[in-house]
Amino acid sequence: MSLELVNILVHVLYVLKVLAILLATLMLLLGLDDLFIDIAYWVRLLIRRYRVYGKFERADERRLFAVPEQPLAIMVPAWHEVGVVGEMASLAASTMDYENYQIFVGTYPNDPETQADVDAVCQHFPNVHKVVCARPGPTSKADCLNNVIDAILRFEAEARVQFAGFVMHDAEDVISPLELRLFNYLLNEGKDMIQIPVYPYASELGGMTAGHYVDEFAENHGKDVVVREALTGQVPSAGVGTCFSRKAITALLEDGNGIAFDVQSLTEDYDIGFRLNRKGMKTIFARYSVEDPRLALNRHWALGMDRHFARVICVREHFPRTWSHAIRQKSRWITGIVFQGTSNLGWSSSLALNYFLWRDRRGLFAYALGFLVNLLFLVLLAMWLVTLLLPDAWHFQSILADNWFLSALLLINGFLLFNRLFQRFWFVSRYYGVIEGLRSAPRMMWSNFINFFANVKALRQVLAIGDARRVAWDKTTHEFPSLDRPQRVPLGRRLVEQGVISEEQLEAAITSPVRRRLGRELLLRGLVDSQQVLQALAGQLEMETVSFDPFALDRRLIEDFPRRLALRYAVLPVAEEGDALVLACERAISQVSLGAISRQLQRPVRCRLAPQGRVTLGLRYWYPGRHQSEESRLVLEVLERHRGDAELMERICRHQVQLGDLLQTRGMVPVSLFRQAMIDFDPSRESLGEHLVQRGMITQEVLDQALRDQAQEQHVAYLIARETA
Repeated sequence: MSLELVNILVHVLYVLKVLAILLATLMLLLGLDDLFIDIAYWVRLLIRRYRVYGKFERADERRLFAVPEQPLAIMVPAWHEVGVVGEMASLAASTMDYENYQIFVGTYPNDPETQADVDAVCQHFPNVHKVVCARPGPTSKADCLNNVIDAILRFEAEARVQFAGFVMHDAEDVISPLELRLFNYLLNEGKDMIQIPVYPYASELGGMTAGHYVDEFAENHGKDVVVREALTGQVPSAGVGTCFSRKAITALLEDGNGIAFDVQSLTEDYDIGFRLNRKGMKTIFARYSVEDPRLALNRHWALGMDRHFARVICVREHFPRTWSHAIRQKSRWITGIVFQGTSNLGWSSSLALNYFLWRDRRGLFAYALGFLVNLLFLVLLAMWLVTLLLPDAWHFQSILADNWFLSALLLINGFLLFNRLFQRFWFVSRYYGVIEGLRSAPRMMWSNFINFFANVKALRQVLAIGDARRVAWDKTTHEFPSLDRPQRVPLGRRLVEQGVISEEQLEAAITSPVRRRLGRELLLRGLVDSQQVLQALAGQLEMETVSFDPFALDRRLIEDFPRRLALRYAVLPVAEEGDALVLACERAISQVSLGAISRQLQRPVRCRLAPQGRVTLGLRYWYPGRHQSEESRLVLEVLERHRGDAELMERICRHQVQLGDLLQTRGMVPVSLFRQAMIDFDPSRESLGEHLVQRGMITQEVLDQALRDQAQEQHVAYLIARETA
């Protein structure tokens, strides 16, 4: 090696030494910053353990069930989310312990694939509603949410309902069974913004990129946000798992002249938390655990997991697994929080809040600092390996030697680094287990690299555009387990394809001047029998069927099945299959409603499709109303005496129609609004017609007309029965 090269290396080493001192000093300041949060968390935990948990019983799910359900609206912005919305709705309907909610999915006019997917979901789940934004996408997420809120307010006016809470979710979110019950409980306690923890799914292959999200969210939502709420009373929204009270949404709409979310913000959720805090509204970060494992998200238990900690009501979702997708997502977060947040929010008059604003924005240089520290570490490691592998090479004095100040800095920073590793290990292990906790150590360096390059991308975008507020919504691609959801073949088309009716007969039935369900119209025309309609409907709805005598049911099942459930959902208990109760219905019952029935009965339920009129007759026989007419009673008496007469049963059942079906088929009440009205319908207090009139969904004149139409149908059945009698 030449002396000139040696001289250059000496100067390089000197620069590295100065850089090491500078970086170590800055790292000490950031380390002390983090240490303060750690100390605050553990001191708070000790105080609460002895002053709160030592004196009072921990709250559990029993407290949540004590509060009556209030209407909640779930807002889901969707840009290029094909195959995702349906799985979210299906999972929510089958697992969520709540019934009084509606899902509003915001789509874009130039995204027909997502629109078609949402249309298919709406056919399966009547509580899902498609919203088409006014402008083509991608706009900002905030703009999409504003369109969704506008649609929710229109739905409220039509359904005569007021939502108590507005819940923000992404299409790929996996929702805890008791999430809405927790929101319902806290809204009843006067909270205006509620945030629950978010826990990413860990990669099955131990991927570094997906894993670093696990580490950051586990520590942030396990400790940092808890301390932030305790010291400032302010909670930033995570963008998912956030519930706003009606009071909060109304205040935001008033501030924005009808626009709740800042349409130029990439992190509208972050901004909202501060806007509500400035208005003096009550915000809370709710870490609420359940005792019953059946009411928590399904988990694979691992060594080191804390059962109470891991059963917290939270949101789970898959975060990006590739480097490029992670950079895109995090650059959007940095742009919104650091650049737009500084520009829009400025600083507060509260010293404590300013401290956390500083922590939010320190990433602008903290990520660069972490990147440089990692690079310096790799350079020193390479130099050490050279001297180890090449003992005859030139040896230079270590840049870490003969400097007590640098040595002291490194010693203190070493302790702070060990503390950081321990804190992350602890919070990751409590939710994910020891294996993931151990993986968090090497992932810390990978996290520094991702955050640095995301910072660079965000800075480049802002500098290129010249205004952080003009950066577009760079939607991140997420994952969700995909299931096939075939399109439904219309009932009439099925019957034509099966050769049961002709095209001409179908056309005549569809164009009938009297609006009826197609199956009943075909029955009245004598073109099909009830079994043919039943099989076609069952194929369309992917349901099993059941045939039964409505007058020969097990009296024990009838007595055990509440009248209010039978009349509200128009179902009859007809059999038992093991622990499950089999219910018969004449139209599809949503998974949401079946879940509600199952929870109230505290047993599994299965729904079977029954032939036309059988359930209606059974309800009138076993659960008679106070307004039942003499004609209806005669029909029931005749049928009971002639149980073996299948032809008589068939003829009379063609004219059995429930009031709710008649109102919907005649267009007097839209299907989605009718289902919302049924959620708080109590047949023990009022009739269905009285309920709808009282809610303002129909007028008394409309009800009277519907009752006359129903009476005409029943009169035909009465004449048939009288002939037999």
